[in-house]
Amino acid sequence: MAPQSQGTGHPCYAYGGGLSTARRHFEKPAQLGWEHHAARQLPGHCTSLGPMRVSLFVTCLGDRFFANAAADAVRLLRSLDIDVDFPPNQTCCGQPAWNSGHVPEALQMATHTAAVFAKADYVVLPSGSCTAMLRCTYPRLLESPALAERSYELAEFVVDVLGVTELGDGLAGRRIAYHHGCHALREIGVKEQPLRLLESAGATVVPWEMDEECCGFGGLFAVKAPEVSVAMADRKLDTLPDVETVVSADGGCLLQLDGRARRRGKPVRFRPLASLLWEARLGSA
Repeated sequence: MAPQSQGTGHPCYAYGGGLSTARRHFEKPAQLGWEHHAARQLPGHCTSLGPMRVSLFVTCLGDRFFANAAADAVRLLRSLDIDVDFPPNQTCCGQPAWNSGHVPEALQMATHTAAVFAKADYVVLPSGSCTAMLRCTYPRLLESPALAERSYELAEFVVDVLGVTELGDGLAGRRIAYHHGCHALREIGVKEQPLRLLESAGATVVPWEMDEECCGFGGLFAVKAPEVSVAMADRKLDTLPDVETVVSADGGCLLQLDGRARRRGKPVRFRPLASLLWEARLGSA
C-alpha cells in the first residue's frame, strides 16, 4: 500500500498524492511531439552502452512548477537513444521531512522511493537538490547505497554516464548566466557538466561573481527566516551581469530568484537547465 500524506498541506510535499501535472505530459507524447523529435537522426546518439532502463524522478517542484522542463528532460534523453520511463507511484523524496527533523517520516518516504525505482538501471533527476538527497542522505537513512549509486542529476548523467558533451547548436548567440545550486555544487559536485553542455551548444555563459553563492531559498529556511532569505537573493541579483536568461538545475533556486526579480522589476528570464538543454538539442535537427 502506498504511504499516505504526512499532512504538511503543501501541494509540493503532499506525500502519496501523486504527480498529476507532470504525468499528463508523459501520457500524451504525441501532443508534445517528442516521439517525432526522438525519431530523428540527431548527432551525438549514445548507443555504445547498450540497452539501459532509465527512470525519471520528476521531483515535487518539477511536477508543480516545471512540468514542461520535466518533459524536456525526457525528450532530451530519448533523443540520445535512452529508454525513459516514469514510475507513476513516485512521490516526494523526503527532503522537507528530513530537513525538519522528522526522521521517521523521511525514512518512510525514502523506503517507498527506493521500492518505486528498484528496477531502474539509473534514476535521473532534473534537480541537484533532490539528487543530493538520494545520493548523500539515503545511504544513511536506508543503510544501503543501492539507490544512491544509480542516481544522477540530468547534466551529470548526460556527460559522465553517457559521455555526451555536445548536444547541438540550438543556443547559438544566447547570453546566459548560470546559478550553481548549493546541493548540486557542494554535495554532489556538479559544476562543469552543465556549463560544458551549454557552451558547446553556442551559448555564452557570462561570468557572474556570485554564481556559486546561495540564493537564499534553502527550502524551510526561506519560510523561517524570510528577511535573511530576501537579502541573500537581492545580494545575488545586485551582481547579475547583462544577460537575457538565468539558468539553474534547481527549481527552488529559480522560484526564489525569479520571484524576487519580478518584485524588483528586473526583466530577466529564469529557466530550468533541462529546457535549455533540449533547446540546444533541437538546434542539431
